[in-house]
Amino acid sequence: MQRRFTLQALTAAVVLAAAGAPALAADDTIKVGILHSLSGTMAISETVLKDTALMAIEEINAKGGVLGKKLEPVVVDPASNWPLFAEKTKQLLTQDKVAVMFGCWTSVSRKSVLPVVEELNGLLFYPVQYEGEELSKNVFYTGAAPNQQAIPAVEYLMSKDGGGAKRFVLLGTDYVYPRTTNKILRAFLKSKGVAESDIMEEYTPFGHADYQTIIAKVKKFSSEGKKTAVISTINGDSNVPFYKELGNAGLKAKDVPVVAFSVGEEELRGVDTKPLVGHLAAWNYFMSVKNPTNDEFTKKWAAYAKAKNIAGHKDKPLTNDPMEATYIGVYMWKQAVEKAKSTDVDKVIAAMGGQTFKAPSGFTAKMDEKNHHLHKPVFIGEVKSDGQFNVVWKTPGPVKAKPWSPFIEGNDKKKDEPDGKSKL
Repeated sequence: MQRRFTLQALTAAVVLAAAGAPALAADDTIKVGILHSLSGTMAISETVLKDTALMAIEEINAKGGVLGKKLEPVVVDPASNWPLFAEKTKQLLTQDKVAVMFGCWTSVSRKSVLPVVEELNGLLFYPVQYEGEELSKNVFYTGAAPNQQAIPAVEYLMSKDGGGAKRFVLLGTDYVYPRTTNKILRAFLKSKGVAESDIMEEYTPFGHADYQTIIAKVKKFSSEGKKTAVISTINGDSNVPFYKELGNAGLKAKDVPVVAFSVGEEELRGVDTKPLVGHLAAWNYFMSVKNPTNDEFTKKWAAYAKAKNIAGHKDKPLTNDPMEATYIGVYMWKQAVEKAKSTDVDKVIAAMGGQTFKAPSGFTAKMDEKNHHLHKPVFIGEVKSDGQFNVVWKTPGPVKAKPWSPFIEGNDKKKDEPDGKSKL
């Protein structure tokens, strides 16, 4: 009986092949979309996230895949072109039929993707810190909300240990993440008694390269009596000329500390970090944190980067926060699929709440049961001369995300869980 079934199946396969039908082997894989800019202004930050996702997929496949099937990555390049993110998302969902997507860096790219994943009921894991003020059934946010990065960083700057800053420069790239984050920070600073005249706010376009004029303005603003700090939400390759000009102008951390929310180990790769020693970054992970899980993660990455001949990393392998968030996201999705026993989007979404993963940060990351955000620790690190970070402050444990900032009017009435379409 078994033999007859096998012959029938074989005959059917031959007939289908002769008729030009799709290969049945496609059913043996689960397609996974990777949606990151591999060219353009954001490639400096996003390319390595593509490689991190591929590493996690390779590891999972080496251990038998998911539900007995291998994961098949489908990599696209939206090229730092925000409308192209939406087009590539539609392609991944309708043509490539991916079960899930890992991708985006900027909030403008995520907001371009959002209506597409909601309309087509796709699934996106977003691995970068962002401004909050969003909650979608179809997105899991594995980066930080403002209360897991921006607010703790500014509280630190205002503290005695952080230098007791009284004046603030809000310096960002001109798009939704910096502008919304700075709206939140302005309200927070006002609640702490900081006057409007003690806040300077400046924006530059993506790809901006000449920071001489802005750094001169910062120097003048900081010379007007009170201790000044800079809060940087500059994104992409503009960070290289910004930090170079900061060094050229002699703005040292002890005089005017800069805390960055989008600069990690990867962005400092192309910069002489010696003049930047003591400047700060706030993240939920640094490569330099010491624990056995991170030791394993950094060793695996170094071996993978060398084996795959990854530019820059084969000789100097670096890990950073969005890489960790990408890695967590891939594994949590795998766990949710296994719990649901299906790649069906609605079933996976239902299985995601409460998923945990022992993270390289040294803490157990947990997906909140309701709000689609991770509970994450917060670290503040000082730049060292070798481009790594020395952790100077951290939370005792993971912090629950607040997608709706209490410093934005009306948020107290918003529900902390998604209900169909994203609430913006």
